[in-house]
Amino acid sequence: MRSDEKKPRGRNWYATSAKWTRWLHTYLSMISFATLLFFAVTGLTLNHPTWLGADQTVIRDEEGAFTTEELTGELDKLAIAENLRERHKLKGKVAEFEVSDFDCMVTYKSPGYVADVFIDRESGKYTVSETTSGVIAVLNDLHKGRDSGAKWSWVIDISAILLVLVSVTGLVLLLFLKRQRMPGLLVTVVGTVLLVLAWLWGVP
Repeated sequence: MRSDEKKPRGRNWYATSAKWTRWLHTYLSMISFATLLFFAVTGLTLNHPTWLGADQTVIRDEEGAFTTEELTGELDKLAIAENLRERHKLKGKVAEFEVSDFDCMVTYKSPGYVADVFIDRESGKYTVSETTSGVIAVLNDLHKGRDSGAKWSWVIDISAILLVLVSVTGLVLLLFLKRQRMPGLLVTVVGTVLLVLAWLWGVP
C-alpha cells in the first residue's frame, strides 16, 4: 500500500480507540494508585484489627464544673460545647448533645476518637471520658467513613468511581489484545465465579 493511501476507516477507529483506552487506563491507574493502596491495606487491617494494635486505646478521664447559672433555662449548646473543647482539648465534631431537666450529655467524635461528657445541671459538675485509638484505628475508620464528615465522604465516592473506571478501562483494553483476549476474559469470569462462590460458601 502506498504511503499516500488512507488507512481503512474501521482500522483507524480501532487503533484510536485502543490508544485512548490505554491512555485512560494508565493515567486513571496512576491517579488512583494511592487510593487503591490505602483501601487495600486498610481492608486487611479492618479484617485483622489485632495485627497492628488497632484495637488498643488510651482512655483519659477528667472532671470539671460549670456555674449553675450557665445550666439553667435555655442552654447555649454551642457555647457549652466549645467551652468544654477548649478546657479539655477535645477533638472531633459534636455528634450528640442531649438535654434533660437534670443533666446533659455531649459526645465528640472523629475517626479513632470519642469523648463523652456528662453534666449534672443541678450541681454544675461534669465528667469527661475520652477514648483515643492508634493510627491504624484512625485509618480503619477513614476506610469506613465513620465520623469523618461530608468532605471525606466525597473522597470515598470519588475513589470508588476511579476504581470502577480503572476496572472498566482495563477490561476494555483487554478486548483490543487479540492474543490475550480469550484467556483474559476466561480468567475474569473465573475470578467473578470464585468471588460469588466465596460469598455463598463463606457468608452465613
